[in-house]
Amino acid sequence: MGLTATAADIDLGPGFTGDAIVPGDPRYEDAREVFNAMIDRRPEVIARCCTPADVAAAISYARERELPLAVRGGGHGVVGFAICDGGLVVDLAPMKRIEVDPAGRRVRAAGGVLWGELDRATQAFGLATTGGRISTTGITGLTLGSGSGWLERKHGFTADNLLSAELVTADGELVRADRDENPDLFWALRGGGGNFGVVTAFEYRLHPVGSVVLGGLMLFAPETGRELVRHWSDFMQSAPDAVGGALVAVTAPPAEFVPERLRGRPAFGLVAAYFGSIEDGREALRPLREEIVPAVDLVAPLPYTALQQLLDPMSPPGRQQYWKSENVRALSDDAIDIWVEHCLEPSSPFTQVVLEPRSGACARVDEHATPLRRDAALSASIFTTWEDPAESERHIAWTREFAAAMQPHTISGAVLNYTSDTGDERVRSTFGAAKYARLVAAKRRWDPENVFRLNQNIRPS
Repeated sequence: MGLTATAADIDLGPGFTGDAIVPGDPRYEDAREVFNAMIDRRPEVIARCCTPADVAAAISYARERELPLAVRGGGHGVVGFAICDGGLVVDLAPMKRIEVDPAGRRVRAAGGVLWGELDRATQAFGLATTGGRISTTGITGLTLGSGSGWLERKHGFTADNLLSAELVTADGELVRADRDENPDLFWALRGGGGNFGVVTAFEYRLHPVGSVVLGGLMLFAPETGRELVRHWSDFMQSAPDAVGGALVAVTAPPAEFVPERLRGRPAFGLVAAYFGSIEDGREALRPLREEIVPAVDLVAPLPYTALQQLLDPMSPPGRQQYWKSENVRALSDDAIDIWVEHCLEPSSPFTQVVLEPRSGACARVDEHATPLRRDAALSASIFTTWEDPAESERHIAWTREFAAAMQPHTISGAVLNYTSDTGDERVRSTFGAAKYARLVAAKRRWDPENVFRLNQNIRPS
């Protein structure tokens, strides 16, 4: 058909009630954009689906014509699997239905929902589940890839809070997966990515968190880096589960709340949160303020939804992105030296380098309950971000050199959502031999022809 097709040329069948966007449509350029501006792909058709039947019709259309098939939830994935060249995109954006059951502490959300939208709906009842740290992230990709968030030390990853999923398979069948129905599929969905079908609805367990929590950012001078990392790492290993947060290396913004001597310089920040009473939170977080005095302390009572949007201004769409991420079993002095040294010389002022704790509830889930690895103390992620495409080679080289320097101190198994690395070896090493074999078995059953291959792919053989 080629890229000269018009909407009139696209017939997705009588079961399709959504909208087909093709090149030449005034909406096409916006519809094909994703979070990472490095990704510039031109699909033949973007099928904006409103129902599971629409999804089934779009899959059938792509299979009949042997078109590459991409699936878009929020379009936030750094690798850009949500869009493809010359193929069909199943775009779930119109699917926004959210049903909250406050008495049962459950929520059912359609595949096109973003985390900010889900948070607003559940917070009407003072409830939440572990969700993305950027509010524009889609629930689909994050959930299927594990789902890391501020609540994970108290309530586990998003995948740990998934109660059921409904998805359209490669054959166009709508199936349900939970602990009793299709349990092999349910296991695979909680970390195995979008390899098994298009999830059109998720059901999550909710937790009472209230509408106001203690949280915010503390900013520290660059010379405190080594001492701060060691102190924070030790603190998080024994902190109550109600404490969430991360340590981040950033370039201090030229804002009034930042001391002039730090503006525009590399600095270290702590995002801290406490999910409990404000009084208990102040006491629990006190050691983070006392041993090393922050230059900026913005930790205060704030709406939970504001905490969930805290990092949004630092992560706008439309910038170039290249990410690396690995798990860390323990932070040795050598590892801290390497980490701090590179953080103090970032290649871009927009880059964020993050250490996230893997302690608390997310570490206590049985190792075999999901495909996810549970034996890391931390994850170490390099989110390299810049604006000028002409500088890409330099920034990518810096990221790779940083990751290579840290490699002796890391272990396999980092969340695939957080890395630009792709390929069979990366996927295999992430899950390990036994879990990978189990994922392959699920793939062979649910997608034997590898229709859903534009992802961190698990091959059916």
